[in-house]
Amino acid sequence: MPVYSMTGYASALGQPPQNPDQVPAPQLAVELRSVNGRFLDLSLRLPDELRHLEPPIRDAIAQGIRRGKVELRIAAGREGDHALPRLNPGTLDQLAELQSQLRARFPSASPFAVQELLHWCRQGSTQPAWDDGWLLKLVQQCVDGLREARAREGDRLTLILLDKIAQLRVLAERAEPLVPAVVQRHQERFLQRWQEALNQAGALAHAELSEAARERALSEAAAHAIRIDVAEELARLRAHLDEIEAQLRKGGELGKRLDFLIQELHREANTLGSKSTALELSAISVDMKVLIEQMREQVQNIE
Repeated sequence: MPVYSMTGYASALGQPPQNPDQVPAPQLAVELRSVNGRFLDLSLRLPDELRHLEPPIRDAIAQGIRRGKVELRIAAGREGDHALPRLNPGTLDQLAELQSQLRARFPSASPFAVQELLHWCRQGSTQPAWDDGWLLKLVQQCVDGLREARAREGDRLTLILLDKIAQLRVLAERAEPLVPAVVQRHQERFLQRWQEALNQAGALAHAELSEAARERALSEAAAHAIRIDVAEELARLRAHLDEIEAQLRKGGELGKRLDFLIQELHREANTLGSKSTALELSAISVDMKVLIEQMREQVQNIE
């Protein structure tokens, strides 16, 4: 399944079926645009004569779009200001009869001007009849177009995220060989400082106390090594990266799951930085957090 972005735009333009017994209906333009959102938030802008179609239009959108702030606009084409109206013989007969009555009552009255006649023909035009089934098909066509646009944007987001995942794997590989050396270095430093503290306290004068102190120092050094060891954090970070990559290749509605996994990635990178007592690991932790934040921004746009 594709990965869908919540950002997209689509439009559809169509001419309703013409009925020679009715006023020809103008073209209809349907526009759909969407941006990211936690839930599905629909906003419809319809002509008054199409308000009765709001429930089926909402259903058509909800079946194809799961999340995002979606706005639909339907607009009917209008004749330009200088376009001639479609003359209705019945309206012309009524205007001719009205003019005859006026001239009979007011002989000096001026006859209707052409501009006035055209104005009344426009005003006298009846509302065209809309084909509801045809209109819903046009809306569905637009929904399908929006899904295709969101899928294309989703493909782009997937490539960006996979690239960030690859960069994070490189950083994890750089950090892994540093961990044993960092742990050993800090163990040695810890024991050295412990020995210096004993020397200053004069504890070396007593052999038994010195031996006990050394055992205690080794125990404390081992505990300290466990506290600063980030091997588990790196292992969990790799596991989260594997899961994110698997979800992206699987596709579907995965935005919320990815958002949770991004939080877990950020937690591991933070722990790596807080445990680190080496400049190299601290720099890697900062680079990881920058990449993870960039991933979070992209994941917020995925359905």
